[in-house]
Amino acid sequence: MAIRIATFNTENLFRRPSVFRLAKASDREQVLHDFDTLIALLDKETYTDDDKQKISALVLKHRAYSSDRDDPPLIYVNQNRPGKKSGLFDTPPPGSHPTQLPILAGGRGAWAGWAELTQDDLDMTAVSNTGRVVREVNADVLLVPEVEDRLTLDRFNQHVLGLGWQPYPFNLLVDGNDPRGIDIGILSRFPITSVRPHLFDPNPAHPAKPLFSRDCPEYEIQLDRGSLVILGNHLKSKAGDDPELRLAQAERVAEIYRAALQRTTNVVVAGDLNDFPDSKPVGVLLDTGLRDVMSHSSYHGEPGTHGTCQDKQDKLDYVLLPPALWGKVQEVGLETRGIFAHANHFRSVQAKTDEASDHAALYVDVDL
Repeated sequence: MAIRIATFNTENLFRRPSVFRLAKASDREQVLHDFDTLIALLDKETYTDDDKQKISALVLKHRAYSSDRDDPPLIYVNQNRPGKKSGLFDTPPPGSHPTQLPILAGGRGAWAGWAELTQDDLDMTAVSNTGRVVREVNADVLLVPEVEDRLTLDRFNQHVLGLGWQPYPFNLLVDGNDPRGIDIGILSRFPITSVRPHLFDPNPAHPAKPLFSRDCPEYEIQLDRGSLVILGNHLKSKAGDDPELRLAQAERVAEIYRAALQRTTNVVVAGDLNDFPDSKPVGVLLDTGLRDVMSHSSYHGEPGTHGTCQDKQDKLDYVLLPPALWGKVQEVGLETRGIFAHANHFRSVQAKTDEASDHAALYVDVDL
């Protein structure tokens, strides 16, 4: 029986952080860098005077105090109880533009709240195009990096895919470590019998912090004959790059893969690895014996999976198969028509804001 296994980075289904609407990549990266810096500062047990100055400067720079619905900030500090007794700062009056903002809390335990990226609703044309890509690929098991949460995945399955198409009977997602709400979900026509998250695997360089930027969930699928384990991946992004962290993540994925092989020979590593075919992280995974389906003789498409897909440097998404499954491959394909930058896109993709994603969906048919 042929099973189609696919991965598709959906770039969220209904809502996406507003920062990704910025036209310039450098502007997006700067906001994300500032957000990460602010998160790191706010998480400190004790705030020094220098920490307070940096926190204040970032909050003022991004108007992270503002709750203006007509002109929302890209970063917002949500205080449950603002004020001198239990707040990070006194919230300025609406419409004001303060030049100073004293930080009142002495450390993370002294105030209640968090920093977050504000979000926009995606254009419904983009949502429809995402659904179109999923229907065109028609995978039996579809890994979907960058999904907001499980209820969102279920709503997309029922109310977008379910319009004139049979939705997937099984879907699952475990919220990961990324504060932006870009998690790794799965849709399946076969029962999902278990999931093993790796949210708490420690970072060797910083043992108090988690290793995975999102997670590396092990989804176990019950097939008609035996089981299939999908290791879902979304490694550290190249934005604000940390290649050593991405390498450490890949090394841990390789360990998880080897352990999963002790339970079944049907172990697939899939998702957005955020690196090129000749990179060290990808090399670590290939050294285990895994093989990239785009290197199979049945594949005749473009070399990339992102943007124009015309260059190997455009390849970020992978489906890696173990030796036991390589000889069972029947077909490999790439669905690129949801990408605006690709020369051949759906007519319904008229602009960047309409596209399903800037990633293609990669699939493989395997006789299981």
